[in-house]
Formats: sequence, structure tokens, C-alpha cells
Amino acid sequence: MPRKFFQRFMPSPQALREQSALRPFGRFLHSPEVWQLHRRSVSGACFIGLFCAFMPIPFQMLPAAAIALLTRCNLPIAVALVWTTNPITMPPLFFFAYKLGAWLLETQLIVHSNPDLSLGWLSAQFGQIWKPLLLGLVVCGGLSGVTAYLLVRVAWRIHVARRWRERGQLRRAQ
Repeated sequence: MPRKFFQRFMPSPQALREQSALRPFGRFLHSPEVWQLHRRSVSGACFIGLFCAFMPIPFQMLPAAAIALLTRCNLPIAVALVWTTNPITMPPLFFFAYKLGAWLLETQLIVHSNPDLSLGWLSAQFGQIWKPLLLGLVVCGGLSGVTAYLLVRVAWRIHVARRWRERGQLRRAQ
């Protein structure tokens, strides 16, 4: 994967330092390791971002940023991939995760044809759905993170090998 591809979409370090959600990590944002684009940092950031995207907590960017800083993976990519689950995509993804968790636990699905979707309805049903939902979210986050990690590593390796081969052919032709 070429660095220029990722650099096109990455915000500047200064723009991220000015984000209010990332202010607690201010001094860590000056570390050059979290801005580098190489195979290990990008693939690790893809894993972190997609795994944290499936966390059923508000402000998923904060754990993603903290883990990226601790593991010295690319911070902008990890934080950006958290937004794969947004208010539009979250309901179908979480419902799929719930169905997957219920299937893995071999429990009965609790699906109403006309749910109330109020806070009272959710609190009444939460005691029955939290285990399959949490298991499904962990499995979906882990699988999507590992898949992205492996795809980036393999694609990056193929790209580098192809570039080496092209340079070798160019040198032989000269």
C-alpha cells in the first residue's frame, strides 16, 4: 500500500492536536511514531480502529486513540476507522452482532415485530440481550480487526514486492 494513498486522507498532526476529544493525550501526540506510515503501524491501526468500533460505549475514539498511542500505531487511521460504526451503521451492525451472539450462545432471539424503542423498553429488554450482544460485538470486532490487519499486511507486502520487481526490471533495461 503506497504511503501517498494514506497521506491523501490523513489529517495533519496539528489538526488532530486541536481536536477537543484528543486533548488529554496532548503530549503523546508529539511522538513521531504515531504519525508514521509503515506496514506495522498501519495494519495495527486498522486492527485497533475496527476492534474499538464495535465497543458498545460512547466516545469510542478515546480508547482507540489510547491503544494506538500505547502500541505506537498510526493514530489518525485508528481514530478514523472507529467511525465505521456511526449513528447510521450502528443499528444494523449491532443487530447483526446480537444475532451472532445469540447463535453462538444458542439462545432464543428476542425480536419484536413492533418494538417501542423507548428507553423503558430498552432497559426492560437489556437484561436478556446483553450477553449475546456483548459476545457478538467482541467476535465481530475481533474478526473485522484481524481481517483488516491481515489484508493490510498482505496488500502492503504485495505492493512492495511489485515495486522491487519493477525497479529491478528498470535497472536491467537500462
